[in-house]
Amino acid sequence: MKITKPTLLLDEYNCKKNIQNMFSRAQLHQVDLRPHFKTHQSLEIGQWFKEVGVNKITVSSLEMAIYFAEEWSDITVAFPVNILEIDTINALAEKIQLNLLVESIEVAQFLAEHLKFKIDFFIKIDVGTNRTGIMPSKIDTIESILEVSHDSDTLIFLGFLGHAGHTYKSRSKTEVLKIHQKSKNVLVDLKAIFKAQYPDLILSYGDTPSCSLADDFSGIDEIRPGNFVFYDVMQYLIGACKIEDITVAMACPIVAIHKNRNEIVVYGGGIHFSKESITDENDVTIYGKVVKQEENGWSDLVPETYIKSLSQEHGVVKVLDSEINNYSIGDVLIILPIHSCMTANLMKHYLTTADRKIAMFNSTVF
Repeated sequence: MKITKPTLLLDEYNCKKNIQNMFSRAQLHQVDLRPHFKTHQSLEIGQWFKEVGVNKITVSSLEMAIYFAEEWSDITVAFPVNILEIDTINALAEKIQLNLLVESIEVAQFLAEHLKFKIDFFIKIDVGTNRTGIMPSKIDTIESILEVSHDSDTLIFLGFLGHAGHTYKSRSKTEVLKIHQKSKNVLVDLKAIFKAQYPDLILSYGDTPSCSLADDFSGIDEIRPGNFVFYDVMQYLIGACKIEDITVAMACPIVAIHKNRNEIVVYGGGIHFSKESITDENDVTIYGKVVKQEENGWSDLVPETYIKSLSQEHGVVKVLDSEINNYSIGDVLIILPIHSCMTANLMKHYLTTADRKIAMFNSTVF
């Protein structure tokens, strides 16, 4: 394997193991797994999910839905409907089972008036993330949306959907489970209110920390984690995974060494990693953690060695004084990303540890 520039490495073996583990958890807890594909964004990696039995997926945009519709026929777009894309919605709805998110009466009315083909929709509920969704107390708003659906032949109510994204701010399993239980109960309580009127309604719930750590999914029908396919430093610090579960890493050439500051400069910046940061267990802000390079991948963390700052192309790596002389210009550092979804989205393709290239949605030539 020859690395000459920032390259996103993928450990295929352990990635497939993560997929199998999450599918097994879903089976154990008697929920369907509708994984979010915004993390890997790859038809080939999508096939690894089919191999374990997954038959429906989640994406974050209509464009991504078009890409995956080549091989998947049941797709939820987990992003509020953008009514300006109605032509794309109709084109997709003609070909696949398309599920959309509605959180306002205005959008429901627009869809009822402009849909040419049937779509199912979830009502998005804010379970505590405070980003999108209807507050669960707004029963009148929910009922108004359902009235629009009742009078429509093309807008079919599927159920309620929630995303406990605020688990990403947790730093322990205990914190994750507390958020999970509260968020899950919000959806379960709504289901109890509307179950008599809509006996087949489903609850769609999920985030990687909850789905990796929780054991109580009573009342939930499907889960939608995505990041688990790769995991990352953020998930590690939350407690959702171990270092060996992280299956992507950036390979970055060393371009400068400043021994007086115990710092290394790598070719790998914000346009490769993203500028996501996190405060680690030592209360230090980091943008990536360096791991030991092995013949076929990587292993443990290198102690106290991390990206301390990023600019467009530069990454500044802090190194222990006792280790600085072990590095040379032209060496390649292997660095775990803070948020693998963002890093993969920027890199647009993978190089497996077996030296095989894998393309992604919107891949550039590589």
